[in-house]
Amino acid sequence: MNVLHDFSQNLAPGVLTSHDIDPDWWRGAVIYQIYPRSFQDSNGDGIGDLRGITQRLPHIASLGVDAIWISPFFKSPMLDFGYDVSNYTEVDPMFGTMADFDSMIAEAHRLGLKVMIDQVISHSSEKHPWFVESRASRDNDKADWYVWADAKADGSPPNNWLSIFGGSAWEWDASRCQYYLHNFLASQPDLNFHNPDVQDALLQTVQFWLDRGVDGFRLDTINFYFHSQGLEDNPPLQVEKRNDSIAPAVNPYNFQSHLYDKSQEENIEFLKRFRKLLDSYPGKTAVGEVGDAERGLEIVAAYTSGDELVHMCYSFDFLSPDPITPDKVRQVISDFERTAPDGWSCWAFSNHDVMRHASRWADQILDRDGFLKMTATLILSLRGSVCLYQGEELGMTEALLAYEDLQDPYGIQFWPSFVGRDGCRTPMTWSHNAESGGFTTGKPWLPLPPEHNHLSSNLQEGDPDSLLNHYRAALRFRASDPVFTTGSIRFLEGSDSVLVFERALNGTTIFVAINMSDAPQEVAAPTPDFVKMDSPGTGGSIANNKLTLDAYGSYFGRMQQTAKGGETA
Repeated sequence: MNVLHDFSQNLAPGVLTSHDIDPDWWRGAVIYQIYPRSFQDSNGDGIGDLRGITQRLPHIASLGVDAIWISPFFKSPMLDFGYDVSNYTEVDPMFGTMADFDSMIAEAHRLGLKVMIDQVISHSSEKHPWFVESRASRDNDKADWYVWADAKADGSPPNNWLSIFGGSAWEWDASRCQYYLHNFLASQPDLNFHNPDVQDALLQTVQFWLDRGVDGFRLDTINFYFHSQGLEDNPPLQVEKRNDSIAPAVNPYNFQSHLYDKSQEENIEFLKRFRKLLDSYPGKTAVGEVGDAERGLEIVAAYTSGDELVHMCYSFDFLSPDPITPDKVRQVISDFERTAPDGWSCWAFSNHDVMRHASRWADQILDRDGFLKMTATLILSLRGSVCLYQGEELGMTEALLAYEDLQDPYGIQFWPSFVGRDGCRTPMTWSHNAESGGFTTGKPWLPLPPEHNHLSSNLQEGDPDSLLNHYRAALRFRASDPVFTTGSIRFLEGSDSVLVFERALNGTTIFVAINMSDAPQEVAAPTPDFVKMDSPGTGGSIANNKLTLDAYGSYFGRMQQTAKGGETA
């Protein structure tokens, strides 16, 4: 079956047509990630839901972001909290109903917010009907819909591939007397993308949500779709090349160079099919998650180059434990610009899988608030799109949970050396004087750390100097000039503490200097042609051709060419 046909007649009532939508709205967009279990509970069961999201959409709209991305809310046994999908076109009752989804998307659109949803298609739940049928025998209609392989002569797994969640990536199945591949939990079998019927079925599920009016997708583990059919052993990775950006250092997954279990060339043709489907609907977009510790940037470049693949990707360059420094920013952005000159990236400092950057980078910093205002200014000044993670705008830190409170199977597996992802997934704190921070009237599925109480949204609302209001001001500033959203970037000489660069578009250049340290700093001043802009946060002063910046301060200067047009960078 071929699902790539004209879908223009399938649009749900009220969905905008191509005449109403900027097809490039995603370029430079700011996307707010919602982890639905922890955003807002509407029925007192302690778990966030779709109605809760609808209730809090005005908060998100007030920030000035362009879109929301909602982590999975599909039918699931919840062994990996929604990333193990048992029905791709059904809302899990835990989160509500399809009517709740429709109401949410209608309200988001009314508030001017695009809606993106997670698509977890590299693997499904073992409870998915496809896998139930596949494992029943070796000769049924879906026998080849998952990755099956015979044991070696000694009964051991087909090769040395490892799971991100620990141990072998192969699980023995007594029904077929074969192993099946799972790059994540054993309850998350990998789909066989080499089978075109699998591709067609998955694209049909994407079409289902496009017809309901979603504006785009976040593609989970986009480089895990295909495996090498030769099932070759992965070679060992040199010790000096190991890093813990994708898996914790205690996980042997880092010991291999993952040449054969993911990131295969065949993925390019599938992504072209996916893009063709999206392009048949007006103004739809996709951002892919690239998980690869060795070749992440190269994969992002390959997947976003041109206009036939995904619109943008993000890797883990700024999600790793490495500290954020001017050198780090220059290196990551410059490497991307060089490797993918016609590609587009989406930058993030936090998400639902890594320690919050308010702790990862700022636990030892005295002026945490000043540092977090600086990082907000920084990410919203870079070239590319941006993902903000819920609670980031409040300065929420990583929660330290007791072992008995852990829910994440990843943390339970490697505790205490690695405590998992629960610490970044604790519920939002909306009100300092409400039960459970205003998140729920019941017992929250994860405890709310008491240190988040003073970060509550209601306390920050009325404080003009709060981090929340800084995010709003920085987002307004970013939206005030297209230079920030689509302009080029060129790094200038700064220092070990100060990042200096220019953004340029259509004859307008904006000079940016950001002091990433806790002490005043001096750098060379921009030329007198630049006029200081009224930007959020602490600024700087110029004297004797020197620009002096306060601790964590920033300076923006604007120059508009009058003699000749064209970009200056």
